Amino acid sequence: IGYATAAMLLKEGLKVVICSRRQSELDNAISELKEIGGDRITGKTCDVRQYSQVASLFQYVENTFGGLDILVNNAGVGLFASVADMTVEQWHTVIETNLNSLFYCCHEAIPKMRMRGGGYIFNIGSLAGRNAFPNASAYNASKFGLIGFSEALMQEIRYDNIRVSYILPGSVKTS
Repeated sequence: IGYATAAMLLKEGLKVVICSRRQSELDNAISELKEIGGDRITGKTCDVRQYSQVASLFQYVENTFGGLDILVNNAGVGLFASVADMTVEQWHTVIETNLNSLFYCCHEAIPKMRMRGGGYIFNIGSLAGRNAFPNASAYNASKFGLIGFSEALMQEIRYDNIRVSYILPGSVKTS
């Protein structure tokens, strides 16, 4: 979803910054996307579960392209097990990736968008945010949380000319 979104934005003529936890994945994606966007695509390694890395990423965006108009929160992980069998570490991985990172990125983006007079935030959720299923308690909780967060955020920043949408795709074949 992230790669396809970046490609679409580049085809529309926008400047795009992507991130990944892994430098090799980031380098491969940038190399491929340069065929579409040339010097309008760049990226930085970032573990969006770490607030300090998120803050550094947004400073990179500001330094590289002079501002931020669109944020696409697309980080996500699904670890599926019953509550009794899920480890505390697995729970934290899902919640930190799927929900905490959402807050960190919005927290950094909103002041930058306000300074530019507005913007757009897209939060990529899942149908699992509306339809719970067994062995997905952490995943469902994170995606239900994404919806609640997004709806509250819409009301908080609508008068700042910052729009918020959430998108609920179904299953996606991805690594």
